[in-house]
Amino acid sequence: MAIKNMNNMKTYITIICTFLVYGLSYSQQDSQYTQYMYNTANVNPAYAGSRGTLSAFLLHRTQWVGLDGAPVTNNFSISSPLGDSNFGIGLSFTNDKIGPTNENQISADLAYFIQISENYKLSVGLKGTANLFNLDVNKLTIYDPFDPQFQNVDTEFSPNVGAGLYLFSEKGYVGLSVPNFFESYRYNDNNIEITKEKMHLYFIGGYVFDINENLKFKPALLAKVVEGAPIQADVTANFLLFDKLTLGAAYRWDAAVSGLAGFQISDSWFIGYGYDMETTKLARYNSGSHEIFLRYELFSKTRVSAPRFF
Repeated sequence: MAIKNMNNMKTYITIICTFLVYGLSYSQQDSQYTQYMYNTANVNPAYAGSRGTLSAFLLHRTQWVGLDGAPVTNNFSISSPLGDSNFGIGLSFTNDKIGPTNENQISADLAYFIQISENYKLSVGLKGTANLFNLDVNKLTIYDPFDPQFQNVDTEFSPNVGAGLYLFSEKGYVGLSVPNFFESYRYNDNNIEITKEKMHLYFIGGYVFDINENLKFKPALLAKVVEGAPIQADVTANFLLFDKLTLGAAYRWDAAVSGLAGFQISDSWFIGYGYDMETTKLARYNSGSHEIFLRYELFSKTRVSAPRFF
């Protein structure tokens, strides 16, 4: 009986420690997305308007299903070129919930496009962000309810700015960006800070290979670097069949493997789904992560249709 209780105790400790490690890592990092190649505006402001038409994107992500307090993310973004000018604009809203915290982020993007060759454009983008962070102390088990650290905890507001570069053609793209230049400290009183949002550096890339008339191969890469957390690298391989159905798989370095599917419902509507299965010890205590998105584009018969798919 003593051995059994000891084994149970080890299991509980493993759960707690694993969640704490991942929770702290998550608190230092921006939201992660499995289908990042469709949601580029979230990490790179230079993407705004690059699709050449009005584009709206809606995403919901539930991470580590079955684990209390696990991250839940909702994101909406819209972007468009500004008429016949070389400018593009975008607006996005993201809500992140993890444990007792609730974070809302509103961002505005401005991009400028430069034709550097017959096939390639270089986009330079700026991002302005307003962040609202809230800690619900009622969801915490506090040893001392009179602890001044947990008294009069209000919503924290923090502005930020970012920038990005995005080189693209009808077949491929690479990008480098820092969405937020300034570090943000949550409820900092010179002695204790509950969370700290650090600067992130993103690199993205992708290309479309024509295998034959009805099959295209679309590899993509996202790498994210932030001080104090492991490098996150996502490698994705998608296949597009008959310009309608997308099927693929992805690997997140030392974290998860994923399956992806998407369907072009019409000229304007595209829906996608992704499922992540953890490759860490955390897999024992959750049933994976789910991500679904819907994209709408204002279709015009005068618009040149090309196989970008990103």
